[in-house]
Amino acid sequence: MASEESNPLESDMWLEVVLLAIVQGIGEFLPISSSGHVVVGTALCDQWGHPIQEKLALNVMLHLGTLLAVLVFFFPRLQKILREEPRVVLLGLWATIPAVVVGFGMKAGAKETLESPLVAGFAFLITGATLLWTKQITSSAGQGNLCRQLNFWQALGIGLAQAVAVVPGISRSGATIVAGLAFGLRPAEAAGFSFLLAIPVITGAGLLEGLEMLWEKSTPLQIGLLGLGMAVSFLVGLVSLRWLLRWVEQGRLHWFAYWLFAVGPGVILWQIFLWNL
Repeated sequence: MASEESNPLESDMWLEVVLLAIVQGIGEFLPISSSGHVVVGTALCDQWGHPIQEKLALNVMLHLGTLLAVLVFFFPRLQKILREEPRVVLLGLWATIPAVVVGFGMKAGAKETLESPLVAGFAFLITGATLLWTKQITSSAGQGNLCRQLNFWQALGIGLAQAVAVVPGISRSGATIVAGLAFGLRPAEAAGFSFLLAIPVITGAGLLEGLEMLWEKSTPLQIGLLGLGMAVSFLVGLVSLRWLLRWVEQGRLHWFAYWLFAVGPGVILWQIFLWNL
């Protein structure tokens, strides 16, 4: 009985957990920024009087769900890369370095930025403008093969684009795919490399949040709620991956810009004028 009374909101929290898991599953792969949408979603829950207890524990499980989605979806491709394309593995590890450096720095000294809906609102507009650019570069995209064409400096450039996406509201998938297209990769190759980079980045983010949770000696949410969040983010992530590959190949990545141009100003206005109403 004591454990039930200690978390009176948990019985009503499943809806918030499901919604945030859907946001994570969609935003991790579709170019709309999962981190930005999760930051906005948790802030809305806080303002509406339904705060998510132990956000770190939930974030760990949502990241785990989307990581599993990548591993399952790309398992045949990953097997081939490990067996036949070791150069691609080296390119991926090399391109991950900037995100690791920036991620540690932001975690250590800019936690408020990572949790700011206002920052996310402005960053949504930057992501939207970047996606609009794909309307031009996709039409003239090269036929570059990842193994044969992409060099280590270009891979580092894609890694730097991924590092910028540490800021909430900057889409990791959008930034890396756009960078790959700019370096002459064909759309499918650019998307594939983006998802390859997602594996160490999502793993690292989950480990960092898990260690922070242990350091703070947090008491996690009920296992059922955490498992629900992981399962939903996994299933939604699988669907999102399939959608994104199709839309990238069809040159429709810029469609997502219009969503961001609608959400970004709304979040900015809410944070500046309506938070205290």
